[in-house]
Amino acid sequence: MKPLPVSIAAVALALLRGGPALANEALAEKSGCFQCHSVDKNVIGPAFHDVAARYKNVPGSRAALIETVRNGGKGHWTEISRGVPMPPHWGRLTDTEVRQLVDWVLSR
Repeated sequence: MKPLPVSIAAVALALLRGGPALANEALAEKSGCFQCHSVDKNVIGPAFHDVAARYKNVPGSRAALIETVRNGGKGHWTEISRGVPMPPHWGRLTDTEVRQLVDWVLSR
């Protein structure tokens, strides 16, 4: 029975090390982001890797993305979305959750 405590400790350590990344991916899943997005493939919206690449080192991009997630948006990725707008998330997510999601996307 001694392996069980060691296993629990190993799992707990792994969660602590990968906690924020896993937690934000779980938040993206819970929030419905993966209905239109993927980490590495275009779906209805752009892949999160592409979003991160487009906005890397662009001044003010974090704030702009926070506003887009909060209020919805259209026209930023028309070549992929074909005009399908991103719905607002202000009623479903707190400001903290929106910031966490944007930071997670930008870290891809």
